Amino acid sequence: MTSSDKTALDEKALRALDQLVGKNVEGAHDGRGLRVGVACARFNGGITQRLLDGVIEAARRLGVDSADITVAWVPGAFELPLVARQFTMSGNVDAVIALGAVIRGDTGHYDFVAGECARGLQTVALEAGMPVVFGVLTTDTVEQALVRSVPGKENKGAEALETAVEVVQVLRSAALQ
Repeated sequence: MTSSDKTALDEKALRALDQLVGKNVEGAHDGRGLRVGVACARFNGGITQRLLDGVIEAARRLGVDSADITVAWVPGAFELPLVARQFTMSGNVDAVIALGAVIRGDTGHYDFVAGECARGLQTVALEAGMPVVFGVLTTDTVEQALVRSVPGKENKGAEALETAVEVVQVLRSAALQ
């Protein structure tokens, strides 16, 4: 996951850290046994559905059982933090993914919704000590949202599930306990 080949993490440098520090903790991409809550916004739901398809595809690839995925639908991105909070408090999930699409329009509404959604989700994650992954597209155009929700590994919903699995594994690492 990088925005450019120029900004990608150098795997050789990462491996070299093993010799330079006491512990170099990375998360595995093994989702077996992981329970995931997915909060989905209905607004721009055609995009959100494509992101959810990406989550489901990545879950299969990483070993997350479909029976261990719970999906909750809310009206829009602004409501995602509240549902994410409820998921974290339930004790029934190991990670939460918030999916939505906030597409810039002619008013300042975009800035308020996107910013407050991100802030709210970060607050939930920090208070819960649990991964709450920001799978909300914030784009200028519908076309940009469609590109980020295409089927396959480039789908931002798939990336969100991959992130959730990796962060859970890092948090579970004996090195951090």
